[in-house]
Amino acid sequence: MSDDFSKLMDMLLDRARKAGADAADGIVVGGHGHGVSVRMGAVESIERSEDHDIGLRVFVGQRNASISTSRLDEDSITTLAERAVAMAKLAPEDPYAMLAEPHQLATEIPELDMFDASTPSAEDLKSRALEAEDAARAVPGITNSEGGSASHGVVDVMIATSNGFSGRYNRSSFGFSAMVLSEKDGVMERDYDYSSAVYEADLKPPRDVGRNAGERTMERLGAIRPPTGDFPVIYDNRVSRSIASHIASAINGSAIARGTSFLKDKMGEAIAASGITLVDDPLRPRGMGSSPFDGEGLARRRRVMVDNGVLQGWFLDLAAAKQLGLDPTGNAGRGVGSAPSAGTSNWIMEPGEISRDALIAGVDEGFLVTEMIGSSVSLITGDYSRGASGFWIKNGKISHPVTEATIAGNLNDMLMNITLADDLDLTQSTAAPSLRIDGMTVAGGA
Repeated sequence: MSDDFSKLMDMLLDRARKAGADAADGIVVGGHGHGVSVRMGAVESIERSEDHDIGLRVFVGQRNASISTSRLDEDSITTLAERAVAMAKLAPEDPYAMLAEPHQLATEIPELDMFDASTPSAEDLKSRALEAEDAARAVPGITNSEGGSASHGVVDVMIATSNGFSGRYNRSSFGFSAMVLSEKDGVMERDYDYSSAVYEADLKPPRDVGRNAGERTMERLGAIRPPTGDFPVIYDNRVSRSIASHIASAINGSAIARGTSFLKDKMGEAIAASGITLVDDPLRPRGMGSSPFDGEGLARRRRVMVDNGVLQGWFLDLAAAKQLGLDPTGNAGRGVGSAPSAGTSNWIMEPGEISRDALIAGVDEGFLVTEMIGSSVSLITGDYSRGASGFWIKNGKISHPVTEATIAGNLNDMLMNITLADDLDLTQSTAAPSLRIDGMTVAGGA
C-alpha cells in the first residue's frame, strides 16, 4: 500500500479537477500497529490494526469543503471528489481559506530521524508488558492491578497540492505502561508510569517503569484534603506541560484573529517571568511532534515563541495569517477529515537550573501537584481552576498525600510567578520541567 501513495494522490487531485475544483490539496495516511495488554500476569488481548485513509479539500472560487474516506478504489475516489465539489458549491464564501503560493511551499524535505525500522514481535511486546506489571506488583503493599500494555506503530503521511507541492514522511512509535492499585482503610488508590519513544532503544527499562508505578501508588495511600488558602503550588513534570499547552492555545493565530485570547494584545510584551522561554521545534530529531513540512506544504522551522518571558509570535496557518495581515509560520497541522489548522509540534518550555527537590525545599507550606482532574480554564480572561491531587509540603519536605483539591488563579498572574526546575523530560511532544507558581488559591476544606 505504501508504494501506491503517489498514485492515490495523483488520482485524488486529478478527480478533483475533473469534478470542477479550481484548486485542491490532499492527504494520504497509512499506518499499522500492534499491541498487547496483560493483567495479573496473564495476557488479556493482542491486537493488530492496519488503516489507510485519504482526505481531500477542494476550492471552488472562495468556497471550500473537506471530505475523507477509507475506501481507496478508483470509483470511490471519483465519487469522493464529486461530493467534495458539490459540498463546496453550497458552502459560504471564505476569503481566508487558500492554498499556499508556490514561493511559500517547502522545496527541501529534511531528514529528521523519525523512523526506527525495528519491529518487535507480539512475544516481545508481551514480555515488555509483563515485566513492567510484574515489577509494579512486586512493590510491597500493592494489592491489585489495572494491567500493563506495550505497543508499536508506524504512520506514513503524504501531503500534496494542486499547485505543485508533494511531500511524504513516516514515523515510528514504541511504548509501554503499567497501572496498579493499593488500599488503606477502605480507600483505594492507583497510579501509573509509562515510557514512550520514536526509537525502541530510547525506551526506559520496563522494570524501572513498573517499580515507579508501584511506588507512586503506595505514596498516595492515606490522602486527605488540603487546607484552604493561598499557597505556592509546584507542578510535577508529569502535569506541568498543561501550563505550556494553555500558553500555546492562547497564542494560536485563530484565537488571536477571533479576539478570544487573553494574550491578544501582548505581542512584544512580557507575558511570563523573565526566565521563561518556550520553543516550538518541529525539526527536532526523534521528536514525537516532528515533521519535515507542515499540513499546508510549508517549510518547518524552529521558533522561539516566548523569549525570557517576552512574547515573540503567533502560531499561524495560511488562513489566520491572511486574516491578521501576517506571513504564515509553517505551523499548520492536518487531519484527513478537516482543513489545516495552526498548532504546535515539539512544544518545549526550557528548563531552569535548580532541581525539583530544591523547589520543594524552598516551600514552607504548599502543594505538590502530581495529577490534574478536570479543567475550567478560560482563554478569553485567563481565569484558571482545576481539580488536583498530590502531596502537601511542610517546612520544605513532603508531609503527606492530598486529594480532592482545587487550585485556582489567573494565567496572567500565574505566568509571572513561575520558577522552573531542571527536570525536563522530552519524551512527549509537549514538555515542561517541574515548576513552582506562587500565590495560587488552594481549596480543600481540611
